[in-house]
Parts: sequence; C-alpha cells; structure tokens
Amino acid sequence: MKYERVKNFYNGEFVDSVSTGDLDVISPVDGNLLSTVPMSTADELNMAVASAKAAAVSWGEMPIKERVQVFFRYRNLLEQNSDELTALIAEENGKTWDEAKAEVDKSIELTEFACSMPQLVSNEVLEVSRGVECRVEHFPVGVVASIAPFNFPLMVPNWTMPNALVLGNTMIMKPSELVPLSVIRMAELLQEAGLPDGVFNIINGGKDVVEGLCAHPDIEAVSFVGSTRVAKLVYQQSTHNLKRCVALGGAKNHLFVLPDANPSMTATNVTASMSGCAGQRCMAASAMLAVGNVDPIIDQICAEARKIVPGKNLGAVISRAAKERIEGYITQAERDGAKILVDGRGAVVEGKEGGTYVGPTVIDYVTPDMSVATEEIFGPVISIMRTGTIDDALKIENANPYGNAAAVFTQSGGLARYVMEHASAGMIGVNIGVPVPREPFSFGGWNDSRFGASDITGKSSIPFWTKLKKTTTKWNPEAGINWMS
Repeated sequence: MKYERVKNFYNGEFVDSVSTGDLDVISPVDGNLLSTVPMSTADELNMAVASAKAAAVSWGEMPIKERVQVFFRYRNLLEQNSDELTALIAEENGKTWDEAKAEVDKSIELTEFACSMPQLVSNEVLEVSRGVECRVEHFPVGVVASIAPFNFPLMVPNWTMPNALVLGNTMIMKPSELVPLSVIRMAELLQEAGLPDGVFNIINGGKDVVEGLCAHPDIEAVSFVGSTRVAKLVYQQSTHNLKRCVALGGAKNHLFVLPDANPSMTATNVTASMSGCAGQRCMAASAMLAVGNVDPIIDQICAEARKIVPGKNLGAVISRAAKERIEGYITQAERDGAKILVDGRGAVVEGKEGGTYVGPTVIDYVTPDMSVATEEIFGPVISIMRTGTIDDALKIENANPYGNAAAVFTQSGGLARYVMEHASAGMIGVNIGVPVPREPFSFGGWNDSRFGASDITGKSSIPFWTKLKKTTTKWNPEAGINWMS
C-alpha cells in the first residue's frame, strides 16, 4: 500500500477513524493498491460537524477582506504544488498528466474568483425616503456540507469550498471513497495558508455518511455532484430536513452537427469532447445528432478517434466495474443493430495490465430508443443518431430527461441561434464541444441534471452560500412621517 490509511480531518487535526469497515483505494492506472478509506461512524460525523459549528461564529464574524487573505495564500500554494497535485490526481483517478494538470489550473481559477468576493458582495445602501435608509448585507448560512464525486478529485471540491468559506461559512467535505487523497492534500494546503481550525473538515464514508449529512440538524446547506439517481435522493432528503440544497446529476449531452460545419474543427472538437477525461465528465459529448449528410465529418471523427491511444493520450476509467459497464453498453448497441465504427473494447496497456482502460468508441446508426442513446455511459463513447432536419434532432434532444449541455457545429449564425434557443440544456456551445462556462459565469444544467434553484459556481452561487439581512434606519426626527417612515 503506497499511502497510509486515509484519515478524517476536524478541529485542525487528521484523526484515524475507529471504523472497522474500510474500502480499498485502487489506482485505475495499473490496478495497484494506493490506500484504504474508512466508512466513518455517526459519532465521527457528529465530531466533524461539532468542529465546524464551533468555528462558525468567529470565522463568520471576521471581515471578508481578512477571510480572503487565506485564499490568496491558498491559491499560491496550489500553484507552487501543481506538479505534486497533478501526479496525485492522475494516480488516484486515472487521468492523463495534461488532464490532471488542467484540473489543478481550474482549481486555481476557482480560487481566484473566490478572492474577488469582497467586490461582489459589497453591501447595498439606498435612501428610500427622506431621512430613511435601506441596507442589504450578505451573511453566511453557517455550517454547510459538500459531497464530491470521483471524476474530479480536486476541481469539484474547489467548486464549492473557496466560495463557501470566503463568504463566511464553515464546511464538512465528503470526498468520493474512490478518490479521497486529493482532498486530504487540499486540507493540508488550507492549513498551511492559515485557515483557522474547524473551518474546513473532512469526513470519509459512503451512503450512511451522505444520509447523515442530509439529516444533521446543525448543517444548513448541502451541495452534491454525482449521478442523477443519487442527486434526487440527496435533494429530497436535504430539503425534507429543511436545508437548502443544490444537487448536480448526470447528463446526456447532444452535439448537433450540420452539413455546413467546418469538418476539421468539428471532428477534433467532437472527439476531444467524447474522450477527454476518458468520457468521465458530465460535460462529455455522449450523443451526436447528424443532421443531413455529414458522412465526411463522421469519417474524420473516426480518423481522429483512432489517434487516441489508451495509456498515452487517453486515461483509464475509474474501476473494473466501470470498464465492464461501458463495454456492456457497446455490446448491447451492437446487438440492437447499431454499427461500431471505432471499437474501444478490450483495451489493455502494456506494462499496466491491471489498469482499467476503454478505448475511444464511435457507434453509428443508433436509434433514439437504444440504451446508448438515452442513458449516461460515462466513458469514451459517442452514439451517432441520424436525422433529416434540425427540428427532428431537437425533438430527440428535448425528449431526453437530462439537460446539462448541448452544442451545435455550423457556420450559420441563424441556425446556431435556433439551436441555442430551442435546446433544453443549461449550457450551450457553438462550435465548442465542452461548453463549460468560465468564472464568473456559473456552472449548472437544467431538468434532471440539476436540482435546486442556484448554480454551484460563479456569481450565481452567492445566493446559495449566503442569506440576506435587510435593515431600514432613520435617525433624523425632523424628516417627518409618511407611509415609508
């Protein structure tokens, strides 16, 4: 085992769990055992929450200009430790070096945005009547929880942590039990940056810990990123317990490819979107809607896909079970009558035979009722559905229950605008295969891809992490009395 058993973190200390139920942390790169992670007890969850609650008053009362200084230092530490963090992400998640490095870079950008919060939440004051002032101030919610997925071990925790903490909250973070190591390093860097004890805490575990976070009476807000099935449960349980919640679920992102699309740009974008992070991201291209005759572009997509080699420029999928599930989807599509143009099944990387790899896969002549057309595969697989018109393509996209992202490839501004206006998705790309908004714009989808009223990042996250206090004041009695005073 390369690393020691994963510990929880609260009261500014790493604490060994008393739980006897551990899971192995396996590197998908080569199948080697990295560590073990405990399934923490209810008492340990209570201790983590108590740590956050004890720190909440003093941290929340600290001026935001002082809180943000910690995150200036944290941002610099992320940069200084970039190579170490990159290697850790690649090792525990299976990403390529470049993908893992991009995750660190995005974490830096997210922290930079959090450092701008003093300018974004400055108080509003207005004289609403003669001698009468109204003031609006942002106050922290209190103790909050963040439940993170396996596919971005560092970036998704940094979607929530910097904004929530800069705005005065204290946090319990539950990392995925598949990738707990990056969050441990994050806690160490926060401590080095001068974050007070108890402001950030980590509790490891599985379903029982998630349910405990959703039900705990001292937790005011819960954020979640993961599958739609679990996102619904987290949202239902959290709101049932009178907490605010934003829960991001799965996706089935559709790329509209029109006959006038630039062939080279389209092929490279579609292939990169499909295969980046081994397809294990909620913004991955999963379904391509081929409108009219786009066979030359499909041929070029296949040529680009064949350039992607597992273990070189394509990372591993997270586990043996994930590999079997993804390959099962491909096999089922073939049985249902689809045509496999590029087949990624059975991929093995020399010297890393214990790794879990699936090669890039392009499936043509998929019909809208097939499982590869409707379900989230979460692998480097794209399903091509052929349609005669944009409206037919939009009917397929609109019928899918998800609504995270959609993209259109065309040189026509009018056709692009038509798809932008009619696609049922929260994030739209034009000639961009992965339309992730950059800060200060927020990340969040529609329909079954998001539950809750706020987005999870950017300016739109501020209402989730704060509550407003409205104060009306009058000091001069000579101003007289009217209906406003």
